[in-house]
Amino acid sequence: MSRLTVRLLALALLAMAIGTLTDPALAQRPEIHQSGKDTHGTDLAIGGFDTVGYHTEGKALPGTPTYRVAWKGAEWRFATAANRDLFVQNPARYAPQFGGYCAFAVAYGSTAPGDPRHFTVTNGKLYLNLNQPVQTTWVRDQENLIRRGEANWPKVLD
Repeated sequence: MSRLTVRLLALALLAMAIGTLTDPALAQRPEIHQSGKDTHGTDLAIGGFDTVGYHTEGKALPGTPTYRVAWKGAEWRFATAANRDLFVQNPARYAPQFGGYCAFAVAYGSTAPGDPRHFTVTNGKLYLNLNQPVQTTWVRDQENLIRRGEANWPKVLD
């Protein structure tokens, strides 16, 4: 597949995701994207994945309800007590940038769900993206996209 085809596919997928989030009822999005609920209806940050694990293990680790913390209106889950404790000491260090929304979408002035399986850790910061095609496009220009995202955040929540 050519680079142009991949880029167009990624942009089309992003546009579809953004289209599902433009409902006026969602005019003010929460600061932390809550990408799912557990069986009890609890809002989960980053789909219940362990946000510290990206930094310490370099991979997406499922969290468990045994090790959880409430922060900024969402429940954060961790694979281990040690990871939970690291998060409690400095949540801003470990939480994903742009509230866990798709970093690519934020760079373009919008929001889309961040998928915890499509991530990068750059300069010690965690960035999530919508899907693999968007992730591929993100990686090619992430320095510029990070700057753009930082300029747009948190205005995109309005």
